[in-house]
Amino acid sequence: MIVDITRETHGQIRNPVFARYAAMYLDIYDRYMEQVRATGIEIDPHDYTQEVAQRRERLRQRGAHVRNAGRSVYINAISPACVACKKGVGSATFFVSLRCHRDCYYCFNPNQIDYEFYKTHTRDLIRELDEIAAQGGQLDCLALTGGEPLLHKDEALAFFRHARTLYPDAHLRLYTCGDYVDEPILQALRAAGLDEIRFSIRMHDTPKAREYILQRIELARRYIRLVMVEMPVPPGTQVEMRALLQELDRIGIFSINLLELCYPLINAADFNARGFKVKARPFETLYDYWYAGGVPVARSELECLDLLEFALEQGLSIGVHYCSLENKFTGQNYQQNAGRKLPRVALLSNRDYMLKSAKVFGDDIPRVLDVFERAGIRDYEHDPAHSYLEFSVSHIRTLKKLDIEIGISTATLEQREDGVYLRELKIDLTTPAWFKPADI
Repeated sequence: MIVDITRETHGQIRNPVFARYAAMYLDIYDRYMEQVRATGIEIDPHDYTQEVAQRRERLRQRGAHVRNAGRSVYINAISPACVACKKGVGSATFFVSLRCHRDCYYCFNPNQIDYEFYKTHTRDLIRELDEIAAQGGQLDCLALTGGEPLLHKDEALAFFRHARTLYPDAHLRLYTCGDYVDEPILQALRAAGLDEIRFSIRMHDTPKAREYILQRIELARRYIRLVMVEMPVPPGTQVEMRALLQELDRIGIFSINLLELCYPLINAADFNARGFKVKARPFETLYDYWYAGGVPVARSELECLDLLEFALEQGLSIGVHYCSLENKFTGQNYQQNAGRKLPRVALLSNRDYMLKSAKVFGDDIPRVLDVFERAGIRDYEHDPAHSYLEFSVSHIRTLKKLDIEIGISTATLEQREDGVYLRELKIDLTTPAWFKPADI
């Protein structure tokens, strides 16, 4: 067992040096949450972690597939692109522009680099594909998103044709709101080699508007092998979402990806008007993630898992996949940390693909050093400034006779202009009696 150190659990730490060290990261998290609150959104005072864990375990017992350390849960079917997303190796997503005719209150594109520029300018995707291929890059999953990519139908078709030529066996997918989907473009997309099309459905649209997109989805079933829906689930839409799942099952789509609704750190008034609040603790590990989606809204995750349970109870045939915000981070973690030379005390975690090490603090250091000396262990590092001894988590088993507290450090490798640096992000609590290697 490893205890996530939060304001609520910090008081469990008896070692005063360890407690002060852990408090540094709590202060960082608190400052971040103050910045979120300063954008005008409220933070939900209730932490739903236990309720989520219970629902996830209930789904596991009922036969759902729980993957990526619980960050992804699905029944019946899952896109091969979603499977590849776990590590992100061989996957790439492109856009022609960030122009879009819609104005979704939860859209995070304004957080993208050069957003204003790419609202009015386009990228040369053929050249980008050629450059990747010339460098020997192997792509197994390629996606075209936006903005709305079908505002650029000719460029979209050229992208898929060229991608199919360069990577004959790759899985090609398109994201679209569906407004510009018609029979001619579907025929052309099929001829260009498209494997998968993902529609978005907005629950704040009128029933008539949603019905139009459902008609486009039904039309796409005639031409594209894998037809999917991918959409965030706003809290309070359970009745409408259940009806939507049943309609999509009737149509016979391949799968639906249920996403956590995220607050993109803008449009606070829209979220407040709907009564939405941000999760009390939005991230397992606070970090500068590439995915610009924002911070998750409280209760959206619970409703996604409830919809999975509903699909099981109703015996729906379509795939239903819950993709959490955390699920979108592990690909970045893997690419930053896997296949690199690691510090001698670090271990690559198979749970989140970050680097883990163990630390003991203050008066516990000489006790641990005594055990290590007798066991012949020399691969540790002593930091007098912070009064800790750092070592591999594999050595925790040698300390089983000691009644001490151990910090589990989470870190990542960062490529900066002047080299690669190890950046510690958080520390958690365990003991020799609690710790199991499977926890890492």
